[in-house]
Amino acid sequence: MKILIIEDDENILSFLKRGFEEDGYIIDTATNGEDGEYLATVNTYDLIILDWMLPMKDGMEILSTLRNQKISTPTIMLTAKSEIDDKVSALNIGADDYLSKPFSFKELNARVQALYRRSLSQSDNTIHIKNLIIDINTKVVSKDNEPLVLTQKEYELLLFLIKHKNTPVSNIMIEDQLWNYDDYINSNVIQVTIYNLRKKIGKEFISSSRGLGYKVEV
Repeated sequence: MKILIIEDDENILSFLKRGFEEDGYIIDTATNGEDGEYLATVNTYDLIILDWMLPMKDGMEILSTLRNQKISTPTIMLTAKSEIDDKVSALNIGADDYLSKPFSFKELNARVQALYRRSLSQSDNTIHIKNLIIDINTKVVSKDNEPLVLTQKEYELLLFLIKHKNTPVSNIMIEDQLWNYDDYINSNVIQVTIYNLRKKIGKEFISSSRGLGYKVEV
């Protein structure tokens, strides 16, 4: 999972970044509103953790901008504000969850995982890309209405690339997302999986950029 954390308290930011990275998440950070909004609009994230009170632009302004631009990335607001009206305001403007400071990392991590699961379950059950159709419920991938035989890793990799469509995904991101840290991975296993997936769905679906990674262009 790739998370953007926008938080101006560097102690909290460092604590959260370290905790999530230890759990295998990919973390980008920003310490002011303008930088955070820029990252949220030019990159694709699975989830955003957004502080309310920020220098240069506050969290509510950032969230309003994202929702106005139809960026629906699940977002958890962090704030020292604890009044019911503040929570209602954040939820009404587009926050998916709200956590008051101080909080425990264990609770935040549980909310992150729950929100991520919810976002996956609410996504469209059928994905159409060119002449490919992916049925999420049955895990069947068809090309020109003919079912393809994909391995579990090929299927998971295809979905991961589609989720980050138009954005290069590095080998490290793929490894972190699709393989457990306890598993030993040969250095070329990702390249072989990409090669086999391309053979089955068509080379034109997955492009590669040297030093950046792979991407599905839609």
